[in-house]
Amino acid sequence: MHTVVVGTSGVTASDVLAVARGGARVELSEEAVAALAAAREIVDALAAKPDPVYGVSTGFGALATRHISPELRAQLQRNIVRSHAAGMGPAVEREVVRALMFLRLKTVCSGHTGVRPEVAQTMADLLNAGITPVVHEYGSLGCSGDLAPLSHCALALMGEGDAEGPDGVVRPAAELLAAHGIQPVELREKEGLALLNGTDGMLGMLVMALADLERLYRSADVTAALSLEGLLGTDKVLAPELHAIRPHPGQAASAANMLAVLKGSGLTGHHQDDAPRVQDAYSVRCAPQVAGAGRDTMTHARLVADRELASAVDNPVVLPDGRVESNGNFHGAPVAYVLDFLAIAAADLGSIAERRTDRLLDKNRSHGLPPFLADDAGVDSGLMIAQYTQAALVSELKRLAVPASADSIPSSAMQEDHVSMGWSAARKLRTAVDNLTRVIAIELYAATRAVELREGLTPAPASQAVIDAVREAGVQGPGPDRFLAPDLAAADAFVRDGRLLAAVEKVTGPLQ
Repeated sequence: MHTVVVGTSGVTASDVLAVARGGARVELSEEAVAALAAAREIVDALAAKPDPVYGVSTGFGALATRHISPELRAQLQRNIVRSHAAGMGPAVEREVVRALMFLRLKTVCSGHTGVRPEVAQTMADLLNAGITPVVHEYGSLGCSGDLAPLSHCALALMGEGDAEGPDGVVRPAAELLAAHGIQPVELREKEGLALLNGTDGMLGMLVMALADLERLYRSADVTAALSLEGLLGTDKVLAPELHAIRPHPGQAASAANMLAVLKGSGLTGHHQDDAPRVQDAYSVRCAPQVAGAGRDTMTHARLVADRELASAVDNPVVLPDGRVESNGNFHGAPVAYVLDFLAIAAADLGSIAERRTDRLLDKNRSHGLPPFLADDAGVDSGLMIAQYTQAALVSELKRLAVPASADSIPSSAMQEDHVSMGWSAARKLRTAVDNLTRVIAIELYAATRAVELREGLTPAPASQAVIDAVREAGVQGPGPDRFLAPDLAAADAFVRDGRLLAAVEKVTGPLQ
């Protein structure tokens, strides 16, 4: 099994994906263990002094003015975890919780938190045992980070609350820890606070969304190319010299992908039909511009994610010179903004895909295709309601594009009077990515049928490879009406698990 070693300088996106989705083992580097021990010595020294230090010998948030005596400090750390584990609603996905735990461990190992090495090792032990604390949908305002979600994870480290075992069964965390020989932690000064203060949930969801969107944007280039063929459009608008004079990198990459898919097509450029065209509609002609803008948005989001992956997000932090200083680095604004940007881009990519699908189904705009791509229009409804489903998904994407990060709400007796709502932005982006996959799958379904209905014209080799593969996957071709939902589900799975790209890239080579 793949092993990810956590050091003091952060982790990579591929590390997050390996642990969250691939179940990779986690180990602490010798450097991280040494840094943990050194920072802990500083915290212990401060705890022994009479002067109050936030997070070490005081209360938290609006209660930070109270000095806590030494005999109550262990109770203080337990209490902050218990009281902050106040989430409600459905349990979030296992991969999200694993990313959350791993990224908190990343910050702990930086040596800036003052957490003891044995606490960090227990965090790694839970991940390696496949124990996943139950974290609920609601409870985070994204400042101070993802408090409630992280608290539910810290609660499991203490042997409290519920968790899901490697078998998928939810049991008391104490039972699961005992079954795997893991000793619950007894938190000391600052440790409870250090386990809760971070942008780890929103960051983990950003990393996973970027991985999914990278696949979906390439998939959308493929389905756009298939739709162009089905509509007998021209590929001249994809010429690299046209995109070079408006040098957005994402646009050029998208156009190049469409050209690669269309290479050798016998369906492009047929404008001399019953309804002559000088130009294709925007949804066809401007596909690279829209998809390219989304790709460039992803590039910016990756930059933010990489910076956050290299960060130590806690408050207070232990500095190399021995100071323990309060800060605002837990504020989720940088991550929240790009989560919202990506939801906007996803909505627009879905919107343009739906417009191409609708054009394929409309006999007045499809340039010779049967109404709704039906076998016997009137007796058969064809893909009429598949487009309804796609339209409903696109409308939902537009609602999900409303930014969460613009909606701050004060908390903690106005001490935390401006929050990021980054967790909420991440949760709605996950839904948007899920829906976008379905939208692209429906375009794929319609476009492949349209290409097959162009009798006497030969599609591009890459397009034919997609058609062959999707038919082998159980998505049926043209014919009389049938129960559509299973076909749509099979198309969704075909896009979601990467078989669409695999089929294309056997012909084209890797797409950009």
